[in-house]
Amino acid sequence: MEIREAVNSRDAKHYTTDRVREEFLIQNLFTPNKIKRVYSHIDRIITIGACPAEKEVSLDQELDTMKNLGTDFFLERRELGIINVGGKGTVTVDGEVYILNERDGLYVGMGTKSVIFKSDESSTPAKFYCNSAPAHKTYPNKHIDINKAKKVELGDPKSLNVRTINQYIHPEVLDTCQLLMGLTELKEGNVWNTMPCHTHERRMEVYFYFDIPEDQVVFHYMGEPSETRHVVMRNEEAVISPSWSIHSGVGTTSYSFIWGMVGENQTFTDMDHVAMKDIR
Repeated sequence: MEIREAVNSRDAKHYTTDRVREEFLIQNLFTPNKIKRVYSHIDRIITIGACPAEKEVSLDQELDTMKNLGTDFFLERRELGIINVGGKGTVTVDGEVYILNERDGLYVGMGTKSVIFKSDESSTPAKFYCNSAPAHKTYPNKHIDINKAKKVELGDPKSLNVRTINQYIHPEVLDTCQLLMGLTELKEGNVWNTMPCHTHERRMEVYFYFDIPEDQVVFHYMGEPSETRHVVMRNEEAVISPSWSIHSGVGTTSYSFIWGMVGENQTFTDMDHVAMKDIR
């Protein structure tokens, strides 16, 4: 498991492009028949990519759990959110099988001992994108397809930011300890997300960008509002946003992204808005 340490906002102002990417960018999430985990010291979130192709993969596969987490199994003191962005697949949770079509989600509660990912077809493998957070209580597992997610329509064509926010793991959909997850889809011809921007000192966030054509990119903006930086994102890459950082982006085409939040509260609208005149 890859470990990322917390980053001080004062230090981050002096980072080069390579250092920014080294600290915040997560690449190569979906290697066939492998599982990738990136553990961030920022609110202890773990970002995961699992891509079973010819064979199934396990959440505990190739993981020295005692060394990395101090537990006997991965979810002994954690909860897990999953959204499939690939072909049809299944997730077997302590023997119970959940079918996940593309854009289906699944919440897995603390105490689950076995999570196994499998694809229906190796030629079009499932791609299970996951976030995991520390937990203090066990809540029931729940399958959430995109039609059951809470939908919020936002944006204005004049601002090029018309989008649908699908809230999968959210207090109005199900109970969790602290994890929030959802999927935002930009309408065709719209390219901006989360602008005007905001921070939320009480929660950090990870963005996972996908549906980006090979010859297109998204410019993800981060940093303090008065000291912004950008990270060039390509398809199926994630970026860590500390609580002191803005998190917004603009693409050379429309795209989708999954957001995952961990922190002090679960109030989706608890934001510190930044006026456009104050961004630098």
